[in-house]
Amino acid sequence: MEKMTLNVKGMSCGHWVNSIEGSVGELSGVTAVKVNLDLGTVSVEFNPNEVTLDRIKETIDDQGYDV
Repeated sequence: MEKMTLNVKGMSCGHWVNSIEGSVGELSGVTAVKVNLDLGTVSVEFNPNEVTLDRIKETIDDQGYDV
């Protein structure tokens, strides 16, 4: 397992927390995802043999945020 914390711009309320945690959490290989609005970060724990960091970033980008 790998753990990574990403800086994400544009998150401002609880809706975005649910959106990101839901979409990233559905990816195969992601075991944990936690958004911190105050810091503007997304912490992800994932199996790199099942999902790439680029795929995780792309999923966040698809929600309308800059990683």
